[in-house]
Amino acid sequence: MIKYDLHSHTTHSDGHLTVEELLARAVDKNIDVFAITDHDTVAAIEPAQAFIKRENLPLRLIHGVEISTKWESFEIHIVGLNIDTNDSTLHTLLSEQQQKRETRAIEIGHRLNKNGFDGIYQQARELADNAQITRAHFARALIERGVAKNFPGVFKKYLGRGKTGYVPSNWCDMQTAIAAIHAAGGVAVLAHPSSYKMSNKWLRKLLVEFKSVGGDAMEVAQPQQAPSERQFLGLLSQEYELLCSQGSDFHFPTSYLELGKNLYLPKDCQGVWQTWEKHEGVAL
Repeated sequence: MIKYDLHSHTTHSDGHLTVEELLARAVDKNIDVFAITDHDTVAAIEPAQAFIKRENLPLRLIHGVEISTKWESFEIHIVGLNIDTNDSTLHTLLSEQQQKRETRAIEIGHRLNKNGFDGIYQQARELADNAQITRAHFARALIERGVAKNFPGVFKKYLGRGKTGYVPSNWCDMQTAIAAIHAAGGVAVLAHPSSYKMSNKWLRKLLVEFKSVGGDAMEVAQPQQAPSERQFLGLLSQEYELLCSQGSDFHFPTSYLELGKNLYLPKDCQGVWQTWEKHEGVAL
């Protein structure tokens, strides 16, 4: 059976592993088809291709990206799979998103600095290195300062909605993100639908709009997930005629989340990979 993991992150966004470390780990976990989907950047794809070729890794790389969007009062993430990373429309959108991300980071740093965290932006920027700076980098910086033990604690105290370091996002809308993914020849996937903490009524409203603006698929399977939740998402995918995807959303190793762990689709779900054309280096 082919093993798919279609959602992961490197140090080019908020992942903790380099491209080489992530790919080596994917091979170690016996993954066959693997997508790198960094936040609002495709910078990891070219070095990933080069590393796979140089090391002759038994791994098929799916070119991906995860685009942050704004819908109602929610930040919704849309994964693009099987994309042409050189597409001009996609590049234009990602450049705009990156500028918005930097502007937001500067303001987060300003607000935290006013509340006693001197030099926090510079610290977060150093943690990000040349990557896209995210709230996760501020969380890591705050953890290093001993204000909380883990990411949930930091977000609860400082970075979550309504807290000292919270700055509202100004991302593009779903339609713009989906259009850019389609322009790049990709498939638009609604990422981790259960993570938005919305009621079933709102989730259905989201799926209706996602589908209406061209959305193709939704993530149904993730490692840390109750069987009932997976089954429910599978049924929703069929109800709204969306393809199904699966992915660990891997950022760094933990005791509860691992590349390829517990990833399978419920019965009667059509995997997003079943529609991909068969050509070298992209899909099976």
